Amino acid sequence: MKRVRADKDLELTRQLANRLEHLSVDSTYAHRASGLRGSLLRYIERMEAGEQLDDGAKAGLEELVQDGYTILEMAAKEIGAKR
Repeated sequence: MKRVRADKDLELTRQLANRLEHLSVDSTYAHRASGLRGSLLRYIERMEAGEQLDDGAKAGLEELVQDGYTILEMAAKEIGAKR
């Protein structure tokens, strides 16, 4: 069951990193998204290498994922406000 969870976490992290990469460079959030994406990619590399994340690393990843979704949400609102 843990393996399924780890696979889902890895896929979620990949999708989030991909979405952050595609934010418009005109967005006020693009620079933050780029840095966050770099951090997510480091976690992705660790997970793909089969590393078991300890509780501290898992908490750090969860925080990054939350921050990523917050940035996507704010960027989407920014797009809506420009229309």
